[in-house]
Amino acid sequence: MRIFDPHIHMTSRTTDDYEAMYAAGVRAVVEPSFWLGQPRTSVDSFTDYFDALLGWEPYRAAQFGIQHRCTIALNPKEANDPRCAGVLDVLPRYLAKDGVVAVGEIGYDSMTPEEDEALARQLELAVEHDLPVLVHTPHRDKAVGTRRTLDVVRESGIPPEHVLVDHLNELTVSMVADSGCWMGFSIYPHTKMSEDRMVRILQEHGTERMLVNSAADWGRSDPLKTRKTADAMLAAGFDADTVDQVMWGNPVAFYGQSGRLDLEDVKPDETALFEGNSVKRGGE
Repeated sequence: MRIFDPHIHMTSRTTDDYEAMYAAGVRAVVEPSFWLGQPRTSVDSFTDYFDALLGWEPYRAAQFGIQHRCTIALNPKEANDPRCAGVLDVLPRYLAKDGVVAVGEIGYDSMTPEEDEALARQLELAVEHDLPVLVHTPHRDKAVGTRRTLDVVRESGIPPEHVLVDHLNELTVSMVADSGCWMGFSIYPHTKMSEDRMVRILQEHGTERMLVNSAADWGRSDPLKTRKTADAMLAAGFDADTVDQVMWGNPVAFYGQSGRLDLEDVKPDETALFEGNSVKRGGE
């Protein structure tokens, strides 16, 4: 089994996590830029962070056999801070870099006018740079926020197949499916989605344009939730090819639209094989 986690914040994780992820079959990740847990007070703090996503973190991931790409954006929460407005002006030089496979996370947190402006401007940048976008849906009023997001996406003129709308659940999946956008689901220990709920959504809505992520960060989260969801899919009767489509093929197809994703050297027989509670490398 090979796994591509399309949304995980490895800056917040340890090297032990990288090692455990490799053992679970994770071979590639995308790390979206996001809120670090406290306010950043200048544009320079963003550029230092973006530089780390493009330099240090791919190097760290490579030490554990995992390929790392990132998405770059002004996140919705900090779009409300006037000290961060200048970030929008520095984004173009980062969006031109090879390690950036999308604009993101963009979207809504509290659905303010400032967030409206940041979302619209960054959708314009995505069109200008011919990049897909990763959209964050709000934790509160999720259905209203998702519907508003889809309206803005539609008005922007960006092709829906270039848009991944993330953090969905049972209340929002249908409206995104109908929009033609890709659907993302974050699997968490106690909030967002569980493995079993994810399996039921896949059984009801199918696997086309579906992406499963751990969204693991500095909060209570689990970077192995992608593997656990894959195991739950197998237990529910999905075949190995379908699991591979969801856990590998779909994220490759979405982020591959950037033209900056080269994972040709990752083969299924290179990944870890599980036997009970032990881990063996393929071929051992």
